[in-house]
Amino acid sequence: MQLRDIAHTRTGDKGNRSTLSVIAYDKKDFALLEQHLSAERVKAHFVGTVHGPVERYVLPQLGALNFVMHQSLGGGVTRSLALDAHGKCLSAHLLTFVIE
Repeated sequence: MQLRDIAHTRTGDKGNRSTLSVIAYDKKDFALLEQHLSAERVKAHFVGTVHGPVERYVLPQLGALNFVMHQSLGGGVTRSLALDAHGKCLSAHLLTFVIE
């Protein structure tokens, strides 16, 4: 199944960082998110886009994971030459992540 089947995302852009929250539609699926979405796997999903570390914060009361992806916006939203590689585009791409 794809991540979009059990969760949705919210994003934000600050400088050359993108923050991305993954929120389970149903809290019973939060354990799957926590098990399969490590910082390392999220960084691997964005190979070539995220050039810095990825930090993961666990928010079990919200049924959510928050990822801070450093060096992910081509120098910053206002400096990037990318057409649309900002938070909303990154979150749409993460929703294609496959959970086995």
